[in-house]
Amino acid sequence: MKIEQIYTGCLAQGAYYITSNGEAAIIDPLRETKPYLERLEKDNVKLKYIFETHFHADFVSGHIDLSKATGAPIIYGPKAQPEFDAIIAEDRQIFELGNVKIEVLHTPGHTMESSCYLLHDESDKKVALFSGDTLFLGDVGRPDLAQKAAHMTQEELAGMLYESLYTKILPLPDDVTVYPAHGAGSACGKNMMKETVDSLGNQKQVNYALKQPDKESFIKAVTDGLLPPPQYFGMNVAMNKKGYDSFEEVLNNGMKALSVEEFETVAESTGALILDTRKSGEFARGFIPQSINIGLKGDFAPWVGAMIVDVKQPILLVTDEGTEEEAVTRLSRVGFDNVLGHLAGGFAAWAQSDQEVDTINRITPEQFASEVKIGEDKVIDVRKEGEYAAEHVDEAYSKPLAYINDWVKDINNDEHFYLHCAGGYRSMIAASILQSRGYRNFSEVDGGFGAIAKTEVPKTDFVCQSKVL
Repeated sequence: MKIEQIYTGCLAQGAYYITSNGEAAIIDPLRETKPYLERLEKDNVKLKYIFETHFHADFVSGHIDLSKATGAPIIYGPKAQPEFDAIIAEDRQIFELGNVKIEVLHTPGHTMESSCYLLHDESDKKVALFSGDTLFLGDVGRPDLAQKAAHMTQEELAGMLYESLYTKILPLPDDVTVYPAHGAGSACGKNMMKETVDSLGNQKQVNYALKQPDKESFIKAVTDGLLPPPQYFGMNVAMNKKGYDSFEEVLNNGMKALSVEEFETVAESTGALILDTRKSGEFARGFIPQSINIGLKGDFAPWVGAMIVDVKQPILLVTDEGTEEEAVTRLSRVGFDNVLGHLAGGFAAWAQSDQEVDTINRITPEQFASEVKIGEDKVIDVRKEGEYAAEHVDEAYSKPLAYINDWVKDINNDEHFYLHCAGGYRSMIAASILQSRGYRNFSEVDGGFGAIAKTEVPKTDFVCQSKVL
């Protein structure tokens, strides 16, 4: 028997590959199936099962394409109602894989169909729990995502999650290894550890949700401080439940290389969003007007999902040459399948064709320190609330990037302001969005707060809740 965690950092997502005596199972596969197919062939094993812990909200699974390619059935726990062929397992149902067994544990609460998969080894010892979004390391799955579909409140779902954890998971042996579906950085929880594997016994000691004295305390603890989920979550659930276009078709469309003239024609005729995936510094020095910058070398896919409202939005890509396939792949993982092509030759081809070019007013932290007048000038910090609370520029406004569509309307276009994040990645996303909407009265600070903190600019950890733009 062999267990392998296949972890994708930008999504903070763990898929699992299990083999025993010539047979394999994959749990919660990513959208692109080629790596799994190559691995199966290399190991000379047959894929027997594709297990899904639930209908994922934060990414599109590769379950349908993988099933079509291999003939392996897709398995869900009780209550799942997919719109494609699948095995809907019963609670405690056993699936044999080579010399081992996988037991279904129905654990509703995060969603109604959420299930964990308990692996029994060759001697029938319980050795591993693939916990999906029911149990994370340091946290549990948020109970607010399935409210509408379940016709329940988040408190009612949290109560159901309590029963699942305290009656089915906590009684398991302490030496069972926990393999969660997500780690730190995922929006599916609020307090996840950076580690991606742990023992259940240690989680019983360190996980706040598993140490609550009663159900009422648990409900309060897991619902307190939940941030609104990204807008694309519901659309990803629908794709995972109803089906989607094959990844190969999506990739072929996105890999169409368009000349400058073709690119311009497609943009004008379709209303496509121009997504520039280069590094923030390169983007600032020159870009196609109205482009949005979300750098590929960062949390690319989650920020695309958070910033672009509709997964069906037509998209044209401007990339560093050679990264086109990576960009299309990572977009598809969060359901953005309508990529119409990319600019052949990248931004250099556009600049060399005498087309209009725009820039962002990016300044150094030293320039910011010499210019800014604390208490007089407006400084907008687009980091998360927790980052801002830890330390920030004195008198700065906390306006997280995730909520830019809410606070952008409060900006006075006649008043100059400074814009920064932690290192420059998020503030350039914000800058590109602001500029595409006609706001040009700002200076974005290169290096963000990390660089500002090394200057003499006054800083504080005092948080004024009443500050408004």
